[in-house]
Amino acid sequence: MVCPECGFNDSKVVDSRPAETKIRRRRECLKCMWRFTTYETIEDFPLMVAKKDGTIEPFDSKKLTDKLLRSTVKRPVKLKTIENMVESIQSYFKNNLQREVTSDKLGEIVLRRLKDIDLVAYVRFASVYREFDNIDSFVKIISELREE
Repeated sequence: MVCPECGFNDSKVVDSRPAETKIRRRRECLKCMWRFTTYETIEDFPLMVAKKDGTIEPFDSKKLTDKLLRSTVKRPVKLKTIENMVESIQSYFKNNLQREVTSDKLGEIVLRRLKDIDLVAYVRFASVYREFDNIDSFVKIISELREE
């Protein structure tokens, strides 16, 4: 951090504390000992989803949660499990600094995680996500699950 008094390029943090949506830091220049205050904000970027039709829209955790709830209707899956799954998927992309993800990749990650939670919900979600249009699609995915 550049000292506003002498322009020296190094300072130390004397005190830090949260201030609303920022972090307030008291700094001291290592050359002239001038004390000054800086405010830091956390950079938060929205995760964008590139859809199959070419449109791009912000990731909506509520929308994904709703779709997962539909696939788990009358299944022994707790709401907290679904919320944790959606949160961990969102964190996965943010931690990897991905600003944009395709709906295909997002769907595959959801399916992988859903497979570990409930197989019936997995088949239900897959039928919508992969756009099953005949009974053979269901038979194929169930056969794959049995082989595993």
